[in-house]
Amino acid sequence: MSEDSPIDKSPIDEADPQTGYASALAELEDILDEIEGASVDVDTLADRVRRASELVTLCRGRLDVVRTDVATVVEDLARQSEATDTGST
Repeated sequence: MSEDSPIDKSPIDEADPQTGYASALAELEDILDEIEGASVDVDTLADRVRRASELVTLCRGRLDVVRTDVATVVEDLARQSEATDTGST
């Protein structure tokens, strides 16, 4: 990686899912812009693609956690609704 690259980022804060996902997504967009640009540095291309792969993995993990959490909340609401409906008849 070049020292001058504006894309070089510090590690994502894995402890904070929201900040981690938002930061990872922003960095992915920056990397995509860099790779799609005419001025892509061939010497750093593999590093940028590798970093993008790490960020995609992190984002997918975050989305999986959120998907599970949302499914749990929806199931809980459905059970509460069924209990309320059963109790009122």
